Amino acid sequence: MASTATFLSTLATRSAATVSPRSAAEPSGAKIVRFLPAQISRTGRAAAVLPTPRAAVSGTEKQAPSSKHERVVRVHSTQEFDDALKAAKNRLVVVEFAASDSESSSQIYPTMVQLSRTCGDVDFLLVLGDESEATKELFRREGITQVPHFNFYKGAEKVHEEEAMAIGPERLAGDVLYYGDSHSAVVQLHSREDVEALIDEHRGDKGKLVVLDVGLKHCGPCVKVYPTVLKLSRSMVDNTVFARMNGDENDSCMEFLRDMKIVEVPTFVFIRDGQIVGRYVGSGKGELIGEILRYNGVRVTY
Repeated sequence: MASTATFLSTLATRSAATVSPRSAAEPSGAKIVRFLPAQISRTGRAAAVLPTPRAAVSGTEKQAPSSKHERVVRVHSTQEFDDALKAAKNRLVVVEFAASDSESSSQIYPTMVQLSRTCGDVDFLLVLGDESEATKELFRREGITQVPHFNFYKGAEKVHEEEAMAIGPERLAGDVLYYGDSHSAVVQLHSREDVEALIDEHRGDKGKLVVLDVGLKHCGPCVKVYPTVLKLSRSMVDNTVFARMNGDENDSCMEFLRDMKIVEVPTFVFIRDGQIVGRYVGSGKGELIGEILRYNGVRVTY
């Protein structure tokens, strides 16, 4: 078995790749994260069916100063783990549960390092389950049976997890964006009153097109399309304002979804001068961009 020191010394030199924690011949014990059941929307793209709601959080992508030293913090005991979550308060905390002899853990870790350098308002922790009895106990408490396993926490509460074969560099990066803190380019809405205030702000000839992204916590398509929403919010700032509501964040948000008759997520609602002018249901990047251009008066041919 490789030593902990050897594991850490080789992590940063490995390329990030998607490898399952066990061989393909041993799938029976693997656990895979499950999102909402997929359904094909009228656009032909996958969308998730809206079920009984669960708590949701928001997304981030903030730049931190470049450093040759990663910001991933080693945790050696349950007490250190709990203290780190408490100190983070409402910041997103991403925890990789790994093992020193796990090839999969070694290969995904460089992605953690890179994210730690670019996401300055997110905390990153590493726990090696075979380091000591203390870390084994932490694994047992958190229900970790396979590695690599990623848990996401806010306010010391777990808000999301990715298990075993389901995780890869692209998905990990997308999860950090989606579940992190508020991003300044996308207006975060937490109630019906927030929506109404934003709509009122953009009434009249000088008002912008409002694109409201409605999603849920455990929604694969919502996570998939969110990086596109972030990019568009920067590139279209002159004529479009982007906002996001997590439908299951609270009762007010869920009531708003029901009143809007939203039954699939992600749903993008287009609002111009106080009026709903259209919707797009699904996670197709090209279709979403086309719809936004169309409602901004650009003729689009499909």
